Amino acid sequence: MNTLSNIPLPSDAGGAEALATTLAHAVLSGHWTPDGTFPRELDLCRHFGASRNRVRNALATLVSAGLIERTAGRGTVVRDIADWHLLDPQISDWMGGLETPHPQLVREVYAFRLSTEPYVTELAALHATAQDLAHLETAFDGMRESAGDPLRREEHAGYDVAFHQAIYRASHNLVWHQMGHLLRPSIMQLITFSHHQAGSLDDSLERHRGVMEAIRLRQPDAAHKAAERVLARTAADLGVELRGRSLKATALPV
Repeated sequence: MNTLSNIPLPSDAGGAEALATTLAHAVLSGHWTPDGTFPRELDLCRHFGASRNRVRNALATLVSAGLIERTAGRGTVVRDIADWHLLDPQISDWMGGLETPHPQLVREVYAFRLSTEPYVTELAALHATAQDLAHLETAFDGMRESAGDPLRREEHAGYDVAFHQAIYRASHNLVWHQMGHLLRPSIMQLITFSHHQAGSLDDSLERHRGVMEAIRLRQPDAAHKAAERVLARTAADLGVELRGRSLKATALPV
């Protein structure tokens, strides 16, 4: 699909940056398939009412993030998702504003969390300080207070992300702490998307409580298992299952 008809027009006030965000959201949502034809500069100028200079600057931003490739004779194409610079802060910011993320992107972010968070949670159980536990409890209290109100789902997701960031911080490993901060928009997007698919949040809340208690009691093995249970709930809400090293769209038993 390479039509521009259903892509919203960006604000003129944002210049090339606003146009780059609009186009990046379309790419990250799967609007264009990898190696498929991307709209020509002239078509982009006409659709967005933008100057050629503004379009070129916007496209340069997407090139630097690894989303598209521009070559003489071939034109512009969307790169394979494996070539996207997912740890680029610019892509993290774009992902925070997505309404419908690319299905493969959802699976990849989930797979990353599944492979790392149980281990990071173990570290938190070994190294968490009283201040770390206070951050964790504050986030959990916010989750509990907002869980029952459908109108507070976005607020609940914010507390949920804060809960997981507190775990990364409590690992007291500088790299994991920075990774938790860098991936915040991606994790926020995944959590928000999974909440929209879920009915009641009571089960998810109890699984998070299990993580918090295992960390508080300094039980790394129990913390690892509790983190896996939280992620199993996420997978069930998203409708994905991990088999070996690949994810497929199907329900995961909980």
